[in-house]
Amino acid sequence: MTDAKSFPKGGYRYAKGVFQYSAGVAAEPGFEIVRARFLKPVPLEEGFARIKNHLESAGRPLTAFAACELRSPKPFDEQGFLAFNKRYVEPLHAWGLIEGDENPVARSNVCPIADPPSEPSFHAFSYTIPSTRKEGTFIVAGGAEAPEGTASYEQHTVRLRDRSPDAIREKAQWVLAEAERRMASLGFGWNDCTATQLYTAYNVHHILEDEIWRRGAASAGLTWQYCRPPVDVLDYEMDMRGVSVEYVLS
Repeated sequence: MTDAKSFPKGGYRYAKGVFQYSAGVAAEPGFEIVRARFLKPVPLEEGFARIKNHLESAGRPLTAFAACELRSPKPFDEQGFLAFNKRYVEPLHAWGLIEGDENPVARSNVCPIADPPSEPSFHAFSYTIPSTRKEGTFIVAGGAEAPEGTASYEQHTVRLRDRSPDAIREKAQWVLAEAERRMASLGFGWNDCTATQLYTAYNVHHILEDEIWRRGAASAGLTWQYCRPPVDVLDYEMDMRGVSVEYVLS
């Protein structure tokens, strides 16, 4: 049993999140989610245009757009993040994805430390296609060590500005628990993942075994990307997915 909401126009269901993204998506029966990654980051407006063309070429409606992964030049302050999010959702409104105040599209947005893009860009996106596949497919949105939808990240961040080993452990515990909640709301768990991604600039070797591997969070391995979360007070973020088809687009 899940508490996700169906989005029939897209062929998927979603776990409700905040106005800029949902907490995760899963394909409904008769569909599966596939992922496409750009070989190099594509600036936001150009990325939306390329995604539109890709969906149309695949014979899919724009509402099949289910999730994306963004890369930004550096972490935003809270006002900058809000301004960016308002800009980001405009095309989603135009594509008929947002209904009322609910956004079904899942998202991650992180900031590479090495070779960052010069402006916010698309790294990857996911969408639904018709399928007879019996196993479910899903994407869980990126989540860092603060609850979504609060008035201020700074007021709710776990161990704010503390990057000690104990603080990193506590941040990871919070993020992993929230990831499990999101997966469960879509009807999945760690054993269903085909990829788990970790984004941080700080050492996590001391938590890899007991906090990540032992709970099954790396059943398909772990990709540690040298990136920061998108808001300047956050230090540790993860996302995960369970898909069977992935493309790389030049």
